[in-house]
Amino acid sequence: MKNIKMLVVTHKKYQMPSDTCYLPIQVGTHEKIDLGFIKDNTGENIACKNPKYCELTAIYWAWKNLDADYIGVTHYRRQLGTKNKIKSKNPYDQIIESSEIDQLLNKTDIILPKKRKYYIETLYSHYRNTLYVEPLDKARDVIQQLYPEYIPFFDKIKKRRSGHMFNMFIMQKAKFDEYCEWLFKILQELENQVDDSIYDSFHARFYGRISELLLDVWLEKNGYSYIEVPYVNMEKNNLVKKGTSFLLAKFTKKKYGKSF
Repeated sequence: MKNIKMLVVTHKKYQMPSDTCYLPIQVGTHEKIDLGFIKDNTGENIACKNPKYCELTAIYWAWKNLDADYIGVTHYRRQLGTKNKIKSKNPYDQIIESSEIDQLLNKTDIILPKKRKYYIETLYSHYRNTLYVEPLDKARDVIQQLYPEYIPFFDKIKKRRSGHMFNMFIMQKAKFDEYCEWLFKILQELENQVDDSIYDSFHARFYGRISELLLDVWLEKNGYSYIEVPYVNMEKNNLVKKGTSFLLAKFTKKKYGKSF
């Protein structure tokens, strides 16, 4: 059996998957109570950036501190799901287990959630309508500066109507290290060039949101293959509120004010 560590990023007490490959990690620990999980402020870390970097502080912690053959990232309220047909409606029964992960990793080095589809919008227009797009445009400038060979793939991805979102994945450690080296160099330079103090706490989290789009840029440029699995929402989504907010953003330019 491969040494697989699956981070479950959380900022609050929550029921966790029972499989022993899952490793809950508490983020934002510089200002939170102790949940009894591993914390993102141990070892080499950027935990202080969590209010703006979101789950990226856990990804950074894993990059610098976690020893495993494969590293995965999921969230307390959203998990990677099994490809097998499950009759149970209990979301915890639908989470992928280590035995299936092990089998899939015999065929690929990367496992991703199925692409999220936007249908009537591109990834770029959806971002522009729902959030402030200036940091995303500046990210392109940063990539042009640091990694110009990635620009054609950045421009290609932003015109698509679907993408691998949520910053969830499982990767072979060498590829994970390569991805983190590339990603955090971009984000650090973006941080140097953008005044994020002009945004409220919700919109200042653009580092995490932009990184969701950059994953596919990195994959496409390097030609890495992957296998997709379903993703499982551990809580019910309010589709009416989510849909209403999307339509307001698209047609009245009212930006999102919270996550859904």
